[in-house]
Amino acid sequence: MLPTVLEVHTRSAVVSRILIAPGLIGSLGARVREACPNASRLVVVSSPTVWRLHGQAIRDGLGLAVDDEPVLVNDGEKAKTMATMGKVHDALVMRGIDRKAVLVVVGGGVIGDLAGFAAASYLRGIRLVHVPTTVVAQTDSAIGGKVGVNHRLGKNLLGAFHQPALVAVDPVVLGTLNRRELRAGLYEVVKYGVIASAPLFARCQETMPALLDGDAAALLPVITECCAIKADVVTKDEREDGLRKILNFGHTIGHALEAVTQYRLLRHGEAVAYGMKAASAIAVARGTWAREAHDALVALLEAMGPLPAIAHLDPDAIVAATRRDKKVVAGTLHFVLPTRIGETTIATDVDEAQVRQGLAALGL
Repeated sequence: MLPTVLEVHTRSAVVSRILIAPGLIGSLGARVREACPNASRLVVVSSPTVWRLHGQAIRDGLGLAVDDEPVLVNDGEKAKTMATMGKVHDALVMRGIDRKAVLVVVGGGVIGDLAGFAAASYLRGIRLVHVPTTVVAQTDSAIGGKVGVNHRLGKNLLGAFHQPALVAVDPVVLGTLNRRELRAGLYEVVKYGVIASAPLFARCQETMPALLDGDAAALLPVITECCAIKADVVTKDEREDGLRKILNFGHTIGHALEAVTQYRLLRHGEAVAYGMKAASAIAVARGTWAREAHDALVALLEAMGPLPAIAHLDPDAIVAATRRDKKVVAGTLHFVLPTRIGETTIATDVDEAQVRQGLAALGL
């Protein structure tokens, strides 16, 4: 089947092409050469687990020789650090990689952010291709040019904007995800429905059992719509000056939960699910979001399965972590709140008491 083609046009004059199709990896080499003409070399960065699952298919698709070894680094939020990124830099330097090379990142959101930051910073920037292998990466993190690593005091505090030349989305690779990883990614899909598309939210309600089963026919349209939404948002606001902030729905408290648990307890999507519940409760308390909409969101999230328990966490630590969020500007927290299914607003007057209301809705 012919791939769906989406494009992100940014003020940095880089056009990111997003291709979406089952089996796309089989023609990956041709796609990369088209997006990155005159490439001197291709360097693949992945993780040991992802490479074990998909390495041969990537080699075949790219046409790499057996001795073209990938750069393998650990993934997971605990490994999303400057030290791990330094290992990618070391490999690029030792291999004599030049400015016309292309870094091809194969993996989920963590490896994409980390290796993308390496591409942005090596020789002041080399071309980047994403081959995302998780739902979160395919629908969200691989698109839009945000790359970076975590600081011990907060998530994604170190990074850059570096638009990929190509994002190759092949839903077939999602077949290797376990149910928890698949579900964690689908929380981000629900996020897109809340912030931008009532029809997508309704589709999630109607097809969630099939989505949780990894049904390709159910996954393909929701992945495509999420990619289209993000491509449109990033085209309009590359550097999160306004509209792009809506993509952070659920992320303020979600990132705080990740930070206080040292990225060990929750998958990113699970943290976002809790963050969406909390933000929804805050919006109801402020009178800007209907109780019926809140109940529909919570019911959908709970129908997706149980989340890891967080009742033992310290609310004071979570509140403190929100103050270090990258969405704090001049001491003011920019908080994304829903107003109706498919629409949100950016509130700058959410105070600590309201944040604690949101945490109380999570049982904290």
